[in-house]
Amino acid sequence: MPLERRLRGALTGAVILAAACDRGHHEVPPPAPIAAPAPAAAPKACTLAALPLEVKPTGRVVAVGDLHGDLGAARDVLRAAGVLDESGHWSGGTTTLVQTGDVLDRGDGESQILALLDRLAAEAPRSGGQVVQLLGNHELMNGAHDFRYVTPGGMHDFDGDREHELGPAGVWAKKLAHHNVVAIVGDTVFSHAGVLPAWADALDRVNLDARCWLDGQGAEPPPALTSDESPVWTRAWGGDAVDCAQLHEALAALGAKRMVVGHTVQPSGINAQCDGALWRIDVGMSKVYGGPIQALELGAPPKVLTGARTGS
Repeated sequence: MPLERRLRGALTGAVILAAACDRGHHEVPPPAPIAAPAPAAAPKACTLAALPLEVKPTGRVVAVGDLHGDLGAARDVLRAAGVLDESGHWSGGTTTLVQTGDVLDRGDGESQILALLDRLAAEAPRSGGQVVQLLGNHELMNGAHDFRYVTPGGMHDFDGDREHELGPAGVWAKKLAHHNVVAIVGDTVFSHAGVLPAWADALDRVNLDARCWLDGQGAEPPPALTSDESPVWTRAWGGDAVDCAQLHEALAALGAKRMVVGHTVQPSGINAQCDGALWRIDVGMSKVYGGPIQALELGAPPKVLTGARTGS
């Protein structure tokens, strides 16, 4: 099937639904089956250079999940991860920090968290470290002007003009356009919701399409937003019944050892499935959920880092 037809199948009838429903809390299937996830070529006008899908670790690798506007919890988990000092600056040395998206919505500290992560991303290379920030479904939903999960305080954030600032070509959207949807760091694939086998060979395009759209250089919302099975939407890896054979198929296609995902709150905290080939790190640490302060360090073996909730 030609690529353009497959994209139309993914987009038809799904754009409005995807932007109107946070599937983590109101499960509603699309009105028609998604034909295929493979996105079309990036808009011809897009001038953004592709960001590398594969990232070489600079040292230890630590992953942090959904933050949802809770600045205090964000600071607490970054301290637990050993990358933030008491003065609010990078203390991680050569650490690679990965944040798997969903900084936005459900809390009042969204722009402050984004600014904090951006500052750490600028500071980390001075000591040999790096910060890898990924897009979640809530970043893309805000780009589509779906603000149903925004708090009253959040509506006054982003210079009091959320619709313009986070919409495609807005100042903050252009900052988010510096982030990929999926990254492979060493032997581990990271994305907000996870990668299904059918998406594994299209990730460079998935990343660029989402970034170009946020940057204001794409006319249509990207398949990462419009498909229920995309790396920011799928629930295949977050529930009780994980298809380990499907997981290993995806990992083999990506040349990776394990997958790390957020997106679906884990009431028991960070946990592994499929003999450690899958790690779920969304623990609902924002105050709207009240989950634990936890990060994942990918050592041999991986370990859960737990911090105290100070809210400061």
